[in-house]
Amino acid sequence: MAKFARKGKGGTPAISTASLPDIVFMLLFFFMTVTTMKEVDLKVIIKKPHATEVKKLQNKSLVKYINIGVPIAKYQSKFGKEPIIQLNDAFANVSDIGPWVDAVRGDMDAENRSKMTTALRIDKNARMGIVTDVKQELRKAKALKITYIADKTTKKDFFLN
Repeated sequence: MAKFARKGKGGTPAISTASLPDIVFMLLFFFMTVTTMKEVDLKVIIKKPHATEVKKLQNKSLVKYINIGVPIAKYQSKFGKEPIIQLNDAFANVSDIGPWVDAVRGDMDAENRSKMTTALRIDKNARMGIVTDVKQELRKAKALKITYIADKTTKKDFFLN
């Protein structure tokens, strides 16, 4: 009988990387569909006021934000240190609110236009004069659903501050 000679130790075979591109693209597709992009960069400083009765917003896609606060340090040389209005990514005057509301409504579906809520994100140290002016312009633009953004505190903490 003939003897068969071994040609060396067999060892383990190399790991197949043929399915690696499939896995990478599957993960990429997953993160692309799940991730939400930040829509607006805040250019104003907002320290939210505290409230005891806070309710969570249901459909955030129907909520449009108006930010009122002191501009961040980068913009203070141009706009000063007084509270200013920010609509989307731009600073605005009170007179710009009506056209902004019309533009935002124009981008929405016809069935959701009446459900639009305007959320006012206001610095707690801002004066009420600018807030009143914004509310008057929202009334003129028929944007009557308004909510205020605040941090939740307990009643005990609320009365201690």
